[in-house]
Amino acid sequence: MTDFLQLHLLTAYGPSNLNRDDTGRPKSVVFGGVPRLRVSSQSLKRAWRTSDVFATRLEGHLAARTQRLGKDVLDRLLEGGMDEDEALEVARGIGRVFGKIKAENDEAPTFTEQLAFVSPEERARAFALADQALDGESVEAPAAEELLGKVDTAADIAMFGRMLADNPKFSREAAVQVAHAITTHRAIAEDDYYTAVDDLKARDAPDDAGAGFVGVQEFGAGVFYLYICVDRGLLLGNLGDARSVRDASLAALVEAAATVSPGGKQASFASRARAFHVRAERGSAQPRSLAAAFLAPVTGSSQGTGSIEALEDFQGRLDAAYGPCADASYTMSVERGEGTLEKLIAFAVS
Repeated sequence: MTDFLQLHLLTAYGPSNLNRDDTGRPKSVVFGGVPRLRVSSQSLKRAWRTSDVFATRLEGHLAARTQRLGKDVLDRLLEGGMDEDEALEVARGIGRVFGKIKAENDEAPTFTEQLAFVSPEERARAFALADQALDGESVEAPAAEELLGKVDTAADIAMFGRMLADNPKFSREAAVQVAHAITTHRAIAEDDYYTAVDDLKARDAPDDAGAGFVGVQEFGAGVFYLYICVDRGLLLGNLGDARSVRDASLAALVEAAATVSPGGKQASFASRARAFHVRAERGSAQPRSLAAAFLAPVTGSSQGTGSIEALEDFQGRLDAAYGPCADASYTMSVERGEGTLEKLIAFAVS
């Protein structure tokens, strides 16, 4: 029977631009017929993966998303004294296992065309093959089985999955599903007109008056709802039944989701926030987001309280219609003075 952990988080951000589109404006979406601000799941997951929370709780169990593994192998071979042409051939052969390799005449002939999620064990195997080549063994075309693992202790691969198009049996199904965060109320991006002044400009030079530079940057603000669903059984299987790593992964995910903000424009806005309301649910029932609680946008001056009430009201009505959607739940609410992060993590792990 599948064992799910679901997280529903409300986080308030002041003026910010956490996640930009191709024009530099905060990402947005129309939901319930009104515009909302949005933070993509990709932005959130990268912020969590690269956070101090993950680095501390999952030390030694984090992968790297990169095109450069072949380049690292090449550098190791060259440092070991191998001829450059031979080293390039070996490095391209090893790199090819992780994705389509760039052309030999490319500026970076050992890079893969796509980013590959590489676990610590796989990186170590690649370097071991390089060392074998330095010892005179033939490793020009290694088999995928020599390098890739179907299970490992790379917690972020186990959580967020990976796709290897050329070696699909070594791909990983994501055990953690992350929705795009959206504002619970109507919200639009606004323009911030700013100037930059030349500190060395003479005040008594009227022909050189004014700012040295003028520009516009966009920002937005609001209460964001975020939904996360974890298949705890799949997570454990992805990790080769390493329960201690599974538990550390859940703890890292819960703490990061509640405390880590994406890095976009942080120097300009210092938009760091912590979730003020988190509902965690465990059980085997079919998971469901509570985003529909905000189809009618929250209005009024108390958007925090209004968002909590809308979330809880919709959750209660869903349970009344479908039956309980979770076997157990735990709520941490800063506004109400209920719960703690420590107990929230303990609930998610137990």
